[in-house]
Amino acid sequence: MRNPIMWHEHDERTRDEAITNIIQSVALQEAALAHVLDAEVEKMKAIINGHHVTTEDLFKLNKSVERLLNSVTRLEMMLHAKLELFELEKE
Repeated sequence: MRNPIMWHEHDERTRDEAITNIIQSVALQEAALAHVLDAEVEKMKAIINGHHVTTEDLFKLNKSVERLLNSVTRLEMMLHAKLELFELEKE
C-alpha cells in the first residue's frame, strides 16, 4: 500500500484533484479494512482449529467478530457517504 499524498494549506489544487484525493483516500481505507478482516479470519481459524476449544471460547469469538463487523459497517457507511457527495453533484 502506498502512502497518501498530503497537501499543505498554501498548495493550490483544482477541484478535480481534491475529488481524486478523496476517492484515493477512500480506496486506501477500504484496503485497510480488508486487511483487518483478513486478520480476523486468521484469528478465527486459529481458534476454531485449536485443541480443546470450549463453547465459551466460541461465544467470545462470536462476540468479537460481531463487534468488529459492526465497526467495519459503520466505517463503510461513512466512506459511502463521502463518495455520495460527488454523485449528488452530477444530478
